Amino acid sequence: MTEPAPINAETYISVQHDDFDMAAEYQRLAASASCGAVVTFSGLVREFAKLSEQDAPKVTELFLEHYPGMTEKALADIVERARSRWPLGPVTVIHRIGALPLNAQIVFVGVASAHRDAAFSAAQFIMDFLKTEAPFWKRETADGKTSWVDARQSDQEASKRWS
Repeated sequence: MTEPAPINAETYISVQHDDFDMAAEYQRLAASASCGAVVTFSGLVREFAKLSEQDAPKVTELFLEHYPGMTEKALADIVERARSRWPLGPVTVIHRIGALPLNAQIVFVGVASAHRDAAFSAAQFIMDFLKTEAPFWKRETADGKTSWVDARQSDQEASKRWS
């Protein structure tokens, strides 16, 4: 398993093929002496591309590509913007790339803070901007056919609420 790369003493970012261990990532965040709250999020490969379309073909694989260097910089910038809004301790962002089967973990965002409100808000902020600003591309396989996933309007709307 790849260890997240320290951006600074409090920020860890990794774009990797390997799966991640949520318990280990939680422990890393909770080890901070200033930590009073830890909020984590893990996104998974789901069966349906569009949750409202139960008749849609079932996704069997998601393939993720990224722009090396640019992706890590974009993620670090998003975390720094969160730090400018809330008092945060350690923050970890891990995003997987490559071929991922159904139910595989895709992304982990973990935020520690002295207070729960800051941890919850910052975790959601990071995810909202990760979805709209980090250079990742997704290709789904469903019923033996592959197609690239378009950006979702709902993701754009979620990020706008932070303005």
